[in-house]
Amino acid sequence: MPDPAPNQVLVQTLFSAISPGTEVMIYRGQFPEDLNVDETIPSLAGPFRYPLRYGYSAAGQVIATGRQVDRAWEGRLVFSFQPHASHFLACLDELLPVPAGIKPESAVFLANMETAVNLCLDGAPLLGERVVVFGQGMVGLLTAALLAQFPLASLVSLDRYPLRRKASLEAGVHACLDADAPDILEQLRLIQPDGADLAFELSGSPAALDQAIASAAFTGRVVIGSWYGKKQANLDLGGRFHRSRIRLVSSQVSSLAPELSGRWTKGRRFEVAWEMLRRLSPAGLITHRLPVSEARAAYSLLDETPEEAIQVVFEY
Repeated sequence: MPDPAPNQVLVQTLFSAISPGTEVMIYRGQFPEDLNVDETIPSLAGPFRYPLRYGYSAAGQVIATGRQVDRAWEGRLVFSFQPHASHFLACLDELLPVPAGIKPESAVFLANMETAVNLCLDGAPLLGERVVVFGQGMVGLLTAALLAQFPLASLVSLDRYPLRRKASLEAGVHACLDADAPDILEQLRLIQPDGADLAFELSGSPAALDQAIASAAFTGRVVIGSWYGKKQANLDLGGRFHRSRIRLVSSQVSSLAPELSGRWTKGRRFEVAWEMLRRLSPAGLITHRLPVSEARAAYSLLDETPEEAIQVVFEY
């Protein structure tokens, strides 16, 4: 590794988390070539083009500092939106100090927890509402866990895989349904006969977006947190959608909704995300810990047998 520049630090990574929805889609080459990898994270600048360094959930320890950086940073536990790697160089504005009491295994969930917090901000669940969450991958599970803390009338989740459905029930949802059931919408209507006031589509499947719209009540909201990449969404908007005044909300964590910007900042959102990590302790959702040398096996697992995993992390 090169020495840090005067304004940089060198971080030795302890853990980095794979974000399975996004990373597997990129692993499969399902990304749109006309987009930059990320427009807000310096370590992910540039276009989608192989070979591609990726990942954005790294927790590690500062082991060296540049001459302009306070030596007090040495030894500090930090989080950074960095690709999977054993070490990385970063400026201080690319680091988030991990608060006391949060272990590095929990800190690697910060990126997905920030997304879950943002989804709740955009969905704005209300007292006594009926809510449904499509998809119980990592973002879906964290979102469901946050929603379970609201005084909702009904909180239902859907997923294809039994392991995730079990974790969802443990997170506090009232019911978790098999998303592959042929009568899934009928099952959902038995639990929420008047439809959902608020639906979150977090499965990464365009077909689930159509189901989410069908599940919504009159004037209901559908928050779309999935990134579909090249996958196209075929929606049935010719039926009750038009007359039901259903509102579709695009939610993406790189920005805050304009109507919140007068009171909320990314810093405030991070504070809430850290507190939710402390409160929920999601490290128990880690199902696989692998050395980064076994990255091929990690991505093959998530690509070919996703039903066996919830959260995969690399250990260094």
